[in-house]
Amino acid sequence: MNQKKGKSILLVVFIIFLIIILAGLGYIIFVLYNNYTANREYEEIRSTAGSQKNTEATDFKTDLTENPIDFDALTAVNDEVYAWITVPGTNVDYPVLQSKTSDFFYIDHDMYKQYKFAGSIYTEACNLKDFSDRNTVLYGHNMADKSMFATLHRFEDKSFFDTNRYIYIYLPQRRLTYEIVSAYVYDDRHIINSFNFSEDDVFKEYLKTVKNPRSSVKNVWEEANLDLSSKLITLSTCLDTDDSGRYLVQGVLIKDEQTISRE
Repeated sequence: MNQKKGKSILLVVFIIFLIIILAGLGYIIFVLYNNYTANREYEEIRSTAGSQKNTEATDFKTDLTENPIDFDALTAVNDEVYAWITVPGTNVDYPVLQSKTSDFFYIDHDMYKQYKFAGSIYTEACNLKDFSDRNTVLYGHNMADKSMFATLHRFEDKSFFDTNRYIYIYLPQRRLTYEIVSAYVYDDRHIINSFNFSEDDVFKEYLKTVKNPRSSVKNVWEEANLDLSSKLITLSTCLDTDDSGRYLVQGVLIKDEQTISRE
């Protein structure tokens, strides 16, 4: 009797163990497929938008008489798309979104408002959509397949940092060029909520942090000229091994050019 009972217990344990393994495999397959479809969708979005990004270039040049991004096509899909970001030397070439209802929506939703692990590149409502704030923060996941903001970690390499200098933001009638000032590991505080950038003294002190990060992992452009008139952009993503911090790539606006919409 005891022997039969023992066998029954072993069988139950085996079945539970098998269910756990199958559930784990199913979850992994689901994640991989979810990421695969997300990448396929963003390739289609780039084609629709007309992005001309060259990932090998250290400077991104185009005919400024015409905006290369078809914002009419993008906003026809989702009217919460308001900008496009390109970072030469990386895989960053995406629409930028801002939700009207929740700052957390695009953490795990794509441009089609469908659930995706990769989410989208987005800003929060605390930032204006014309990039006129003293510091505009863009968020993106550090995906294992090197999509979204994962390849920003290339800026940890000094030679890469020195040869890849720009971030480009397209708006419907403008192109903003930012020169990268620093790239470093930071803590997980919410930057906009932690600093009142409308106060000159606060912003002045923050600029010192941008040029002299308190981090063992950092690269800095020492010649950067930052003052109270500076407009910063901050690209924020997760660390590879630590959930308690963020990796930031920060640039300062050096050029704001007018463009015309695509015909």
